[in-house]
Amino acid sequence: MAGSAHGFSVRRYAPERGTFAKLTARDSVVRRLDWPLLLSALALSGIGSLLVWSATRGRDTLNHGDPYYFLFRHLLNTGIGFALMVGTIWLGHRTLRGAVPVLYGLSVVLVLAVLTPLGATVNGAHAWIVLGGGFSLQPSEFTKITIILGMAMLLAARVDAGDQQHPDHRTVLKSLGLALVPIAVIMLMPDLGSVMVIAMIILGVLLASGASNRWVFGLVGAGVLGAVLVAVLGLLDEYQINRFAAFANPDLDPAGVGYNTNQARIAIGSGGLTGTGLFKGSQTTGQFVPEQQTDFVFTVAGEELGFLGAGLILVLLGVVLWRACRIARETTELYGTIVAAGIIAWFAFQAFENIGMTLGIMPVAGLPLPFVSYGGSSMFAVWVAIGLLQSIRVQRPITA
Repeated sequence: MAGSAHGFSVRRYAPERGTFAKLTARDSVVRRLDWPLLLSALALSGIGSLLVWSATRGRDTLNHGDPYYFLFRHLLNTGIGFALMVGTIWLGHRTLRGAVPVLYGLSVVLVLAVLTPLGATVNGAHAWIVLGGGFSLQPSEFTKITIILGMAMLLAARVDAGDQQHPDHRTVLKSLGLALVPIAVIMLMPDLGSVMVIAMIILGVLLASGASNRWVFGLVGAGVLGAVLVAVLGLLDEYQINRFAAFANPDLDPAGVGYNTNQARIAIGSGGLTGTGLFKGSQTTGQFVPEQQTDFVFTVAGEELGFLGAGLILVLLGVVLWRACRIARETTELYGTIVAAGIIAWFAFQAFENIGMTLGIMPVAGLPLPFVSYGGSSMFAVWVAIGLLQSIRVQRPITA
């Protein structure tokens, strides 16, 4: 197997020699990076900067009178996220594998801190920690990463060691128990959107691990039963019930619970093929769509960039998922495959949910569009995920 990365130099196994050949920084990283993946993610963040700027430049109550306030902060978040990606590649996904217990423990502490006086409520979800100076942290975003790494570590340990061909039932139970702790805390916030994403991550991880399909079918059944029980027992907050009611009946209270979805569809529908032009959308400049810089940022693309501009975002997201799938398929270790699969499930479902809710085909769940929506925690998390994917690719063993 390939050795771990130290700095920007990595050892790779050359089967024909039976030795490890030390690579230079240029050979091991720059030439081995997945450039279509990296450039697509950068393009999405760049487009997101323009969309966030358009959505906020005229909203004095949000931008404190500075039309560039959100633009600069979005660019700063992207820059920090990019630096985190570089740091993740530098450390390597195998090094992080050994640090999983610490990272997992820290993520659980952070989500628990949300339930203390440090926590703050935003849009009905008590899911944030206010840091001061206008900055806040959403720990559930980083929990997605630690759950992926933790489950991958448990499920792949004996397989990568050659002791098993597939994870046994005890190992699967341990990995599910690892995921259950933060899920339970996040449900208490309540942050239903994050729970939905984590559920998809778990399914993706189990499918990639080679675990028995009975686990997958069992979890899907348990999820359906759990959703029914949550509804019957009245465990959802009123705003969450209203969101599902508006999804089931789009004509229900168009000026109330159905307002967000109706305005979103009007904005997207008014864009036509080429859009009204950046900064020229009547729905956007008129501030008719709430949370347009975060959850509903895709409506800005639909209105001002039109079908072609919105379609470009979908194409770029498709490239990210395609390259991630290729990385998952080409790695020779189960651990790397599982990590990549978890990230694929995360990005795919979150993007589908975010765009789907603006089109009225999915319920509003308060999930950002990866790389595009404004938000530091989300931006940092998705760029760390890109770093993990790049690390898996960089540390692939050569075969010739």
